Amino acid sequence: MKRRDFLRKAGVGAAAAAVATAGVIGCTKKEEEKKPEAAAVVTKKTYEWRMVTTWPPKLPVLQDGCERLAKRIEELSDGRIKIQVFAAGELVPALESFQAASDGTVEVGSGAAYYWAGKEPATQWFSAVPFGLNGQGMSAWFYGGDGLKLWEETYAPFNLIPRPGGSTGVQMGGWFNKKIESIDDFKGLKMRIPGLGGKVLAKAGGTVVLLPGGEIFTSLERGVIDATEWVGPLHDLRMGFFQAAKYYYYPGWHEPGTYLEYFFNKKAYESLPTDLQHIIDAACTETEHWVLSQFEARNGQALQTLINDKNAQLVQFPDQVLADLRKLADEVVAEEAAKTPMATKVNNAFREFQKVVGTWGSVSEKAYYDIIQPKFSLKG
Repeated sequence: MKRRDFLRKAGVGAAAAAVATAGVIGCTKKEEEKKPEAAAVVTKKTYEWRMVTTWPPKLPVLQDGCERLAKRIEELSDGRIKIQVFAAGELVPALESFQAASDGTVEVGSGAAYYWAGKEPATQWFSAVPFGLNGQGMSAWFYGGDGLKLWEETYAPFNLIPRPGGSTGVQMGGWFNKKIESIDDFKGLKMRIPGLGGKVLAKAGGTVVLLPGGEIFTSLERGVIDATEWVGPLHDLRMGFFQAAKYYYYPGWHEPGTYLEYFFNKKAYESLPTDLQHIIDAACTETEHWVLSQFEARNGQALQTLINDKNAQLVQFPDQVLADLRKLADEVVAEEAAKTPMATKVNNAFREFQKVVGTWGSVSEKAYYDIIQPKFSLKG
């Protein structure tokens, strides 16, 4: 009996000890479980940002890309960053998005780097250089060369961090109300054309008028300008330029692979946890790819519509005109590059990279297109 009582008491004691131990372990586990929760509370801080763009509301690909970027950042961050997007004129004028983000009035802006040449000439190389790199070459320069690093260096004095926003691909040469048969036909011509291309036009004797997208059609229709370039068939069709100008010229010698951009206020960007910075960068890269894909996929059909349904007269610039424009472009680029040390540095890097890419392109892309070109028609 005594032995049974001893075993019973020992069993109770062991059970009690087990319960006590379990309680300690349970408390420890609960405390450990609370640690991730506490960390999660810290990292769950949300950010509400605003983005201003240079594009008209609902403009396909350009404004759509900005809306898409904001949505993807919110999705990838699980709602930790929410960006409200404002089209041109809704919060600030179209060409003031750079300054608004620089000042910290908003956290994000979008546009094309050549719009900011008045602030620093070097910005133009990150958008389009006449007779320069196409979209594929620009992307290679940014990610395979030192293009993006130089871009960041150029924007640093303005408290901005740039990210590539996708390429339009090779643009069209523009809409004209008279034929261009020699370089002299540019004399006295009033044309909407930005960037280095605009400076080439001015050197040819033309008058450059810089207008945001939403003002181009009315200016062309009323004769405020004689010609305009914009982007390519997809957007030219939507903008209705075929109703205001007769001749549709190609190729876009002035913008062979125009790159768009997103720029972030430096203080706002650097205030984010590292993981959110990575999310923003990844979303920008994803949208960059989406933008070029949209242009490549949709420009062809739009061109057919302009030719076959809207009676646009598609005309190629004469070879001699292109040759003369290229000489003027070389002069303009050299002059712009000499304006600031940063422009000189960027131009030198761009030219060196173009030599490397151009050599390869002549035996790859160019050779291939030379072979297949006769099999395609501009009609049908």
